[in-house]
Amino acid sequence: MTVPPGGSNAAGKRALRPAPAKIALSTVSVYPESPAAAFEIASRLGYDGVEVMVMTDAVTQDPDVLRNLSQTYGVPILAVHAPCLLVTQRVWGTDPWGKLVRAREAAELFDAQTVVVHPPFRWQRDYARDFVRGLKRMGEYTDIKFAVENMYPWRAASRELAAYSPGWDPRDEDYPHTTLDLSHTAVSGSDGLKMAEDFGDALAHLHLADGTGSAKDEHLIPGRGNQACGEVLEYLAKRNFDGTVVIEVSTRKAANRAERESDLAEALAFAKLHLMNDS
Repeated sequence: MTVPPGGSNAAGKRALRPAPAKIALSTVSVYPESPAAAFEIASRLGYDGVEVMVMTDAVTQDPDVLRNLSQTYGVPILAVHAPCLLVTQRVWGTDPWGKLVRAREAAELFDAQTVVVHPPFRWQRDYARDFVRGLKRMGEYTDIKFAVENMYPWRAASRELAAYSPGWDPRDEDYPHTTLDLSHTAVSGSDGLKMAEDFGDALAHLHLADGTGSAKDEHLIPGRGNQACGEVLEYLAKRNFDGTVVIEVSTRKAANRAERESDLAEALAFAKLHLMNDS
């Protein structure tokens, strides 16, 4: 029986509707292919947009080149991941606040919603000391959301190392906006659904990936690990989540472009399936 939009079938069940969230492909998900390949693949597979992770690759650091790629492939840039990794310590300079300013400027140029940021490393003492207050101050001058991402403890042999300050878990601080990463919950041994619920209205952004609980940050295709990927998406759908769901996975072991695209198409289909809402 055909169910009209917004109507009900004979059993009284509501028609399913997609949540308003947009699904983006992270540029890092096509590595070792180029950032340009991310725009091309996102366009071909039907992603809503791209998240640019600013890395050592010169293309990811150049907003004008990125904007041209966006226009060429007809794929909007929905978020910018600031250069917060160890390997990007010198990208866009060495001042961590300067990096966030440049990420914000790029996001504004792209009409993106979000800048993803990691908590500071413990050795970035001045930055860490003012991080929570500083993010709030920056948010007063822009509509861009600085969404702090959950990380995980570093482990060496049987010891845990406190690598981040104020800490790896954003629930311990009063951040206006947060990013939930489901590969990172696997490493930290956290309950991803509980973390999503605890974030509440602060949850603005999702990095969708999977993991098995290994100490390695695996970023598996969703559904191939043991994280609550489907449950988190269904929870967000019930909330009518209107942020961005970013497929941030590793396809570096793909044998060729066809296999990589197949993995990324599977991830997109998983997200779409679980973001359906019956309310």
